[in-house]
Amino acid sequence: MSLLSFELLSRQLPEPWQSKQVGQVGPARIKVLRMDRRPYAEEIHDYNEGLLVTVGCLRLGIEGNTVEVLPGQMYLVQAGQAHSVLPGSHGTLVIIDV
Repeated sequence: MSLLSFELLSRQLPEPWQSKQVGQVGPARIKVLRMDRRPYAEEIHDYNEGLLVTVGCLRLGIEGNTVEVLPGQMYLVQAGQAHSVLPGSHGTLVIIDV
């Protein structure tokens, strides 16, 4: 598969907040998921993670602050940085990680 429609792929997923790997570029995995306004618990990774919104809005909790990521924007989460998804996040999210 060469041409990807992230919105179509996210709508086809059986459950929100369950990502599916749709490709890989070098060591970086490309995943897509559907957000449904529910929060997602805080997590920490030992790798950097890019969170790209294609539709909707991602509301992140980062170190006690709220960061809103809008369509066409990407938030880069550094390895070891705690982050959570706040209520109200909705739409399509593309995750790029290693």
